[in-house]
Amino acid sequence: MANIVKPSLESAWQAAARLIARWLDRRERIDLLMDSLPEGLVGAERRRCQHLVFGVVRHFGRIEGHLGRLVAHPPRFVTRAVLFIAAYELIESASTAGNGGQPARIVHHAVERAKELASPAEARLVNAVIRRLSREVPGEPEPGPLAPAGALASYYSHPEWLVRRWLAEFGAPNTRKLLAWNQSPAPVYARWRDRARPAPDWLAGTEWPGFHAVPAGRWAEIEALLAEGALYLQDPGTRLAVELLAPRAGESVLDLCASPGGKSMLIVDAMGEGRLVALDLPTSRIDRLKENLSRCAGVQAALVQADLLKGAGAVLREHRLAAAYPAVLIDVPCSNTGVMRHRVDVKWRLEETDIAKHARQQGAMLSAAARLVAPKGRLVYSTCSIETAENEGVVKAFLERHRNFSLGRSVSALPWVERHDGAAAFLLVKE
Repeated sequence: MANIVKPSLESAWQAAARLIARWLDRRERIDLLMDSLPEGLVGAERRRCQHLVFGVVRHFGRIEGHLGRLVAHPPRFVTRAVLFIAAYELIESASTAGNGGQPARIVHHAVERAKELASPAEARLVNAVIRRLSREVPGEPEPGPLAPAGALASYYSHPEWLVRRWLAEFGAPNTRKLLAWNQSPAPVYARWRDRARPAPDWLAGTEWPGFHAVPAGRWAEIEALLAEGALYLQDPGTRLAVELLAPRAGESVLDLCASPGGKSMLIVDAMGEGRLVALDLPTSRIDRLKENLSRCAGVQAALVQADLLKGAGAVLREHRLAAAYPAVLIDVPCSNTGVMRHRVDVKWRLEETDIAKHARQQGAMLSAAARLVAPKGRLVYSTCSIETAENEGVVKAFLERHRNFSLGRSVSALPWVERHDGAAAFLLVKE
């Protein structure tokens, strides 16, 4: 049988296998794994590699369940990676109408790759396992409407404890919608920043003003627009907190937990002129924040590297900056349960006790942020979580402790309803 993958895509498949082998072994963050790809892997090959890696991690639980029943003793990580990628391709092909002989071609290709990446003996194992999966996966039924948490967790590849949590919070129909949403590949959105010229026609408009759907096959033009600062890759869900803050022209705004700077740029573009102070810990993401702030024309931007929970006011004064602001945004670290469609590995790193831990830290950070708000000022607390404990729960506890603040307005987005990343934001007004 002829090789079914074009030569230009072979290195993408092999690169994906190596990344998956590393992920299975070390559970590295997917964004860091993708950053380790060789610079020579570009364009369609790089996109294909990312598609395979994200697909495997997205469907990891379902695939692992199948392989666990078929393979008594897990083989080497590179061989397991071949099995996982081929299994994902079977899942993907099962959802494609008229897939014809695709399963047979997937089996053949996996065996050939196993010969190159592993050994002839391991290739025989791959052949036996993927042939069995090619008969099981295409006909695997979706769980019925009364399916328990375990069945939903297995089919939709989510931790069972998280599915149970969502069933209690959102009910069975909405939980199923959320699970299916998380399992679908995320489109790429971008925000047009250049006020002097309209966005190019090939950037499709969306229902969210200023945000566009990025089409395939235009990456060279996208990169050029990103480099000049005319375009910024950003999900429409990020706009909610900044719209609630409503920064005004000429105002001084403090953006806490600012890295990597997407909301900072939204604030700058909303003001047009004024001052932005972006504060965050000196982590690996600070370089992205610096780069983004360098593209903030018209607004004076200052970067402060400090720990909000360790006297941020004193650090601001050391930098000869104000210690209180009329508008403060704090987009806190959270469980990321609203953005699992994009951050496909979050669900495998999140533990059941983490949400309560996040809520405690978020409460402390919100209290610290409140000390940096000027009288009559506005404080927006935001997350990319859909958990009540991290949103309404944190804000309610804050208001009970800080009687000089009141809740002005709040907004939340559930991904399967709003059709973009999940988020929540709360406008707190100081007396």
